[in-house]
Amino acid sequence: MLHIVRHGRTEHNASGLLLGRIDPPLDDLGRDQAAALAAAIGPVDRLITSPLLRTRQTAEAFGIEPVVDERWIELDYGDFDGVALASVEPEIWKAWRTDADFAPPGGESLRQLGLRVSEAMTDLDKADESDLTTVVVTHVSPIKAAVCWALGVDDLVAWRLWVATASITSVAVGGGVRAVHGFNDIAHLRAAGLADR
Repeated sequence: MLHIVRHGRTEHNASGLLLGRIDPPLDDLGRDQAAALAAAIGPVDRLITSPLLRTRQTAEAFGIEPVVDERWIELDYGDFDGVALASVEPEIWKAWRTDADFAPPGGESLRQLGLRVSEAMTDLDKADESDLTTVVVTHVSPIKAAVCWALGVDDLVAWRLWVATASITSVAVGGGVRAVHGFNDIAHLRAAGLADR
């Protein structure tokens, strides 16, 4: 089974800022969330992570050496990185939500993100190691792109998905089989009193 997990919370996430390539650490809640996440999944055969600090810190909770894969890095928000969500102009949001090729100034489009995540998912699918427990520690946008890949839907469907910090999305891959087994699971956080929102 492939578990695609979002990193634990950072102060930037808690403040409602767009968090792309800026590289803050986990906050105290985020570190606790990472521990609960690793405990919920249990032993892992293979661990893959984005290169950013918040994902690498989350991956540490699993207790095995991860493979860093650049394809799992967060969407590049360009000039909007670190900007409050509420301050993005309505016409920008409209363009972003209706055009998969729209990219913020200096940033990356959903289509570009979808292509790199699809490549990463296809590589995992081709490996046909469905008997292994694989965890990918990544970010909100790559998780949405991976779900779009698994469902065979357009990249713009990502805007209709919401992904919590330290959540688990489970996808069966291998031998061409693609099935979403779970999405945005935060039961482990609720049980531990660590759910962010």
